[in-house]
Amino acid sequence: MTTGRVDIHSHLIPGMDDGCANVEQTITCARALVSAGYTHAFCTPHIWSQIPENSPAAIAERTAEVQARLDGAGIPLRVMPGGELCLHPQILTMPREGIVTYGMQGEACLFELWADELPEFFEPAVRYLKGLGLTLILAHPERMRATQGDPAVIDRLQGMGLLLQGNLQCFSDPTDSASRRTAERFLAEGRYFCLATDMHRPDTVSLRLQGLRRAIELAGHRELARLTIENPRTLLAE
Repeated sequence: MTTGRVDIHSHLIPGMDDGCANVEQTITCARALVSAGYTHAFCTPHIWSQIPENSPAAIAERTAEVQARLDGAGIPLRVMPGGELCLHPQILTMPREGIVTYGMQGEACLFELWADELPEFFEPAVRYLKGLGLTLILAHPERMRATQGDPAVIDRLQGMGLLLQGNLQCFSDPTDSASRRTAERFLAEGRYFCLATDMHRPDTVSLRLQGLRRAIELAGHRELARLTIENPRTLLAE
């Protein structure tokens, strides 16, 4: 399969978190991705303490089920397992094999953090995960108050070696919103490693793809190819 856009953050697996509720929604979202030039997508369900069943093995199995349904519907989208790890203090005791990574290859990990300011456990948790040999990608930093309110925080994050994944939907947020202003600034400053849809359900598909078009208007096709094809492609196991 020729590699087009690669979505590194999506919630396509039905019923596994707050993403697609059923297979029909998954198929609708997958069709929309293909229409926007995506050929690959990582299924990255939330890794939260309240849903302990979202283990690497379970996610890999459910992703294979999604692939079979997409194949059966004739949708040319290859899906791969992953996860969105919620950073918390207990990370410091998690064994390496329990940490969900892209393609379950044990190399790169997507994580999220919601905070008004970086918590005390943040740097120790990052050092621990990096000490396991993991490349760390922070999901949607433009949505975090800590980065919205203090521009120096993003320098600190990148100084720690974190890669940043921007959410496309933020580029279609209201023009006066902190998330949109921050996303547009990060894009202009070349902060992002990649942009992803963070696809959840069909009701927000149009906003996410509208955000893709807006990002292209702001940065151009060449830069968006880097952020949605070239850099994300490095996470593929092929």
